[in-house]
Amino acid sequence: MAHGHHSSGDDIVIHRVRPRDEGRLELVSSAVGDDGRLQDRFTAYHDNLSPPLSWTLVIEAESCALVVQDPDAPTEHPVVHWMIWNIPGDTTALAPGVSIRPRLDHPKGAIQGRNVKGAFGYYGPRPPSGHGVHRYHFQLFALDKLLSMPPDTPLEELLNALKGNTIASAELVATYEAPTSQ
Repeated sequence: MAHGHHSSGDDIVIHRVRPRDEGRLELVSSAVGDDGRLQDRFTAYHDNLSPPLSWTLVIEAESCALVVQDPDAPTEHPVVHWMIWNIPGDTTALAPGVSIRPRLDHPKGAIQGRNVKGAFGYYGPRPPSGHGVHRYHFQLFALDKLLSMPPDTPLEELLNALKGNTIASAELVATYEAPTSQ
């Protein structure tokens, strides 16, 4: 395996989707420090808020999708922390603390899938104590259409839709380690 401490058997989504146009999309977050560490309040050990994210506009995008995964979890597949799709194509940011409902008014029309806990919306990093630093891959996809998929859509179905409709993609990797004392 290419990534030294990669625990899960499968690769993360972004490595399985080929965009038509490489390198056009950039994804950043003020919640990720220069050292790559995600601020505490955006983790499940603390406030469990989704972090603020912003990205470059892809003019021809009808929608965007975001998948957040932890490939360092001691599981067969990378752990899904967030799936959100049908973010309007002219949107270039998500405010912190996106509602954890399956269907959103902000951004209008966006749909959130289930996370590792079986709930809708964002579930922040919560790596096991003593398991070291985990990497959280925020994977953004600019798509040429809206996806007509319900909130219960599993990751593999979302992945298949991304494969055929991705114009451009970007990735932001944040790290987090369990606090030493609870």
